[in-house]
Amino acid sequence: MSYGTPLGDFLRARREALKPHDVGLPEHGRRRVPGLRREEVAMLAGVSSDYYIRLEQGRENSPSPQVLDAVALALKLDAESTDHLNRLCLHASQRPRDRGETGASQQLLQLMDGWEDTPAFVVGPALDIMAGNSLATALHSGFEEFDNLARMVFVDPAGREFYQEWERAAHSCVAEIRSAYGYDPQSTRIAEVVAELSAQSEEFAQLWQMHEVKGKSQEGKHLKHPSVGDLHIKFASFTVNGAPHQQLVVYQAEPASPTAAAFETLRIMAAGSKQAAARKPAADQSADTLSEV
Repeated sequence: MSYGTPLGDFLRARREALKPHDVGLPEHGRRRVPGLRREEVAMLAGVSSDYYIRLEQGRENSPSPQVLDAVALALKLDAESTDHLNRLCLHASQRPRDRGETGASQQLLQLMDGWEDTPAFVVGPALDIMAGNSLATALHSGFEEFDNLARMVFVDPAGREFYQEWERAAHSCVAEIRSAYGYDPQSTRIAEVVAELSAQSEEFAQLWQMHEVKGKSQEGKHLKHPSVGDLHIKFASFTVNGAPHQQLVVYQAEPASPTAAAFETLRIMAAGSKQAAARKPAADQSADTLSEV
């Protein structure tokens, strides 16, 4: 069931994820609903039950910062989830307009292309791949398309083999989209991606309803490429100046490590593919000339 507001859906999901013993309350008898009762959250937050119910049902649109802090504490929200809660309470006039997806800047493309030994790519709020350098493309060459990280994780058959810690990758993708959603709940592109993946993946749909919020971490990844095998990488992500809803993602390998050697192999493969593509038009033209003789 959805209450029809992003704030209400978030509060309900986080309330249902808690058990009474998580917040120091006794648990007596059988409960008809999962998680905490609304009355229990209200008591923990120090607000009336009627007020909290209005929050979940979208009938209270201007809660004070003090009330939001109290509700966040009652629901045991971490810092990112608390920020998300506050963003969901912003009025439409306080949010950026949905201008749709825009491409990566030419300067950023040139910068990434200069990193021949480092996979780098740009993602949008819905985890669409906006651009990537040749090594990033080679790294993801086992996928049907290098187009959207969430689709690649949940829908592409290569995802479960490539991401060796698949469940972690799945939770991360959904939590990142949910975080972006908090900045712009009216985003057309996020709505499209969520609808598409929910229809194609029951696992995505279930995770989306959990309302977990988390931006990109700096943790390592264990990947497996079909040609060069296991890869243990570090990565960093950066907000793109001038396009605050885009992120530049950079993968790194430990120097002189097997992963660094694998990156070099991928670089050579990518260079070979690029040279072959550059020669192809001339070869095709020669073939056309011969066919005319």
